[in-house]
Amino acid sequence: MYSVDTPQQLRTILRSMRQASGLTQAQLGEKIGVTQKRIARIEAAPEVTAFDQISRMVTAMGYRLVIEEPSKHRVSEPGATW
Repeated sequence: MYSVDTPQQLRTILRSMRQASGLTQAQLGEKIGVTQKRIARIEAAPEVTAFDQISRMVTAMGYRLVIEEPSKHRVSEPGATW
């Protein structure tokens, strides 16, 4: 699980997820119907990207988005936060 608190973290996580999925930017773009250049822009500035595009990217890479309430007693998985 990844914890995202800042746009910078989301940039790093999206790129890491794509690489872990074994996809190039061009391959991911083809899967969701956008160009490689658009994937590069999304990875560079996810904070100005429509939620539906980020959601499609995440789903195409085999992940899902989850929003949960923070817990005072929650222990992060090692390496899960950036």
